[in-house]
Order: sequence, then C-alpha cells, then structure tokens
Amino acid sequence: MALSGGSAPGRPSGRLLPAPVPGLLPGLLVAGAGALLAWGVHVLVPAIPWLTAVVVLGIVAAQVPPMRRLLDGVLAPGIAFAGRSIMRAGIVLLGIDLSLGDIASLGWRAILTTVLVVLLTFAVTLAFGRSMGLPGHQPLLIASGFAICGASAIGAMGSVVRAKERDQATPIALVTLCGTLAIAVLPALWHPLGLDALQFGHWVGAGVHDVGQVVATAQIAGGAALAVAVIVKLTRVLLLAPMVAITASIERRRSTDATGPRPPIVPLFVAGFVLLVLVRTFLPIPAASVSAADDVRNVLLAVALFALGSGVRVSELARTGWRALVVGLTSWVFIAALAYGAVLVS
Repeated sequence: MALSGGSAPGRPSGRLLPAPVPGLLPGLLVAGAGALLAWGVHVLVPAIPWLTAVVVLGIVAAQVPPMRRLLDGVLAPGIAFAGRSIMRAGIVLLGIDLSLGDIASLGWRAILTTVLVVLLTFAVTLAFGRSMGLPGHQPLLIASGFAICGASAIGAMGSVVRAKERDQATPIALVTLCGTLAIAVLPALWHPLGLDALQFGHWVGAGVHDVGQVVATAQIAGGAALAVAVIVKLTRVLLLAPMVAITASIERRRSTDATGPRPPIVPLFVAGFVLLVLVRTFLPIPAASVSAADDVRNVLLAVALFALGSGVRVSELARTGWRALVVGLTSWVFIAALAYGAVLVS
C-alpha cells in the first residue's frame, strides 16, 4: 500500500521524521535569539552572568502579551524541547569541568562540610516547601536548585520526575532572583564577617547557586579566591548525579502500578555526566578541548534556560507565588548561614 501524507489517529504516518519535529524550529530559533541577546548583555556588563541574564530575558519575554501567545502556541514545541532535551545535553557537559583530583585537593574536612551543606539544605528546603503547601514537584525542584547547582539541577530533577514546564518556572525564577541577590549581598558581608579572601571564596562556592553566579561573586576577591570558589562549587555539582539517581529510583518504585514507561534507574544524561567526570579525572584532556566543551555547554544551557524562564508568568506568581517566595528566600539565607559555618570549621 502506498504511503499517504496523512494517517489515522494513533498510527504511524510513514514519514521519516516524527510529525512534531518541523514544529521545533520556531521555538528553538527564538530561544537561540534570546541566548544571543543575553550574551550581548553579559559582554556589555560583565558583572551580569550570561546564564542569569538569559533567564531574566526569558521571564521578561513571557510577560509581553503578543509574545506570551506565541510561546503558548507556535513556539511551544521548540521551547519544550529546549527546556528538556537541550538542558540534558548541557548538564552532561558539566562533567568535563570536574576532576576528582581537584576536589580531593580541598581536604576531607572541606569536602565533608560541603556535602553536609548540600544535604541539609536539600532536606530542610524540601520539608519546608511541603509544609508551606507548595503544589506538585515545586518543593523538590526548589530544594534541588538551592542546594545543588541552581537552574541546572532544577532541569535535571524536572526531567526525572517529569515535571511540567510551569512547575519548573517558579523554582527557576527564585534561584535566579536569589543568586542575583548574592552577587551584591555576599561581597558586602565579606569583611564584616571577618573572612579572608580564600575563606570568602569557600563561602561563595558553598552557598551560591549557579556556577556563573559563583564566578561573578567570587572574582572580586582575586584569582585564588575564585579558584577555591569554583572547586567547592563543582564539588556540589558532583552531588547532582547521585541525588538525581536516587530520585529516579524513588520515582521508579512509585510508578510500578502506573501506566506508561517507568523512569530508568540512572537517567542517560546522568550516566553521561559521570562518564565525563571520569574521563576528565583519568585521561589527559587538552585545555583547548575543555574550553571548547565549556563554550558549547554554555550555549546549550543558555538556550534551555531561556526556554525555562519563558514559562514564568508574573501575574500568576503575584497571585499564588508568595509561599514559594518565602521558601526560596528562607532556603537562600539557610544555605548562606550553613556555608559560613562550614568555612569556620574547615
């Protein structure tokens, strides 16, 4: 039988590509344009991290009525693809920056306190979010973003639990807001808290969310402080893999009686992330290759974060988001206090 251009509902159409694929292009182009515009903002004002700027631009775009209609219409397939699949690819490439040797150089006490900061922040934020009655997966996503590595962790956890883009939008907005506040607030507290430059870098790495925000905050204390901040931060990033894997295992057990496919024990993108960590640890990788991978990763994350930011609806947040704001701000203060204590005992 000859293949026709159409098909009955629920049957394959005979096309080489799935029907929705051509619809991805408009949304991907808009997300790419948003990422490019945010990069321009970062170039003009280097103190503004690129990935922070791109989330803000996504949020702003979603508040313009004509743009919002497009985001909910013709752009929706590409935006959804960017927020999930492209985000996963960016998370995999985070692994190329992680060397187990660099993390070991911190010493056992600094590593232990960093792990405790992440676990305590995650547990307290998750419990507080649930006690505040936040809907859906918001408590889990907010806890992941504030405890581990900001928007990247939210995207990773959101993929595992199949959270809707709207569920991810509020945590993304909160972690961006608090990370931006940290760029201004933490340097103002540096000397009043009696920290030297290296201690300040440690505090920033343990208490600020996204890598870009860590760099923007710590660099004012000099290169040594920035190096410590990045290593401590990447130690937190390393915890993304086991925490996502544990969450996936829990979701797998919960879905035993549910219809549809069960989530894998270890999501493929988490396995890719771990593989790159091992490659960076045990194989000599040229600095130019690492730099190129970082550039690709930042582009992928920028496109994905514009997509996730565009899911924020400020009018909805104004009506229902005050509880999430309380949870986010509380978690931000909590992790900053824990991180400061970790610096003092390390």
